[in-house]
Amino acid sequence: MLIILKKKCKNIIFKDKIFDVLICLDADLPSKRIIEKFKNILIIAADGAAIKLFKKNVEPNYIIGDLDTFSKSEMASKEYKSEIIFIPEQEHNDFEKVLMFAIEHHYNDVLIFGFHGGVLEHTLNNWSVLLKYSDKINMCIYDKGRYALPMKKDSFEIIVKKGELISIIPMTEAVLKTQNLKWNLNNELLKIGYREGARNIAINDKIYIEIIKGAILLFIDARLPFAPELIAK
Repeated sequence: MLIILKKKCKNIIFKDKIFDVLICLDADLPSKRIIEKFKNILIIAADGAAIKLFKKNVEPNYIIGDLDTFSKSEMASKEYKSEIIFIPEQEHNDFEKVLMFAIEHHYNDVLIFGFHGGVLEHTLNNWSVLLKYSDKINMCIYDKGRYALPMKKDSFEIIVKKGELISIIPMTEAVLKTQNLKWNLNNELLKIGYREGARNIAINDKIYIEIIKGAILLFIDARLPFAPELIAK
């Protein structure tokens, strides 16, 4: 059934735009080969992520956080060029401290490594921070060859590959219309604890998503090293 989207769509493309910053959190980080796809881009490590980067022979520009992990490691006594920014307060986790730093320094487009894969409560806390900051800075999560893009109320046209795996996870609920997915939504509710939209399939090289209410996390194949660019039609 054809579902007519009421609003003019904004195009999301991956062509020329490059991320301002790579944010590395203290969980599962990609290989050095993946990180090296990003030339001359600032790297910020959240506390213990610095240890994992150094072990990959990758030196971050900044190490930010309460440093409860990094300060106890053998790396803390070695010489390196990374600038350390010690923020001891415990009202914000290290992910949020890094985002606050990025916003303060006017970085707009960030790619996040290590969003999950560590301690479960850290992952869930990161999810909460993502919700809090999704309208303050453009974030994209990378994990195992996939991008996750926070998206809020609007209409979007996205270039994909026919047969590409598409997942739509509500943050924490959303009403949606979609076109060119194997299982489309027509003014339907997705809600955590009620109904999600994981593991759908694109049946065309363009998909359309209208977020009528709420926000989602859209999962698509990664377009490394490019950042999503929003273009009004």
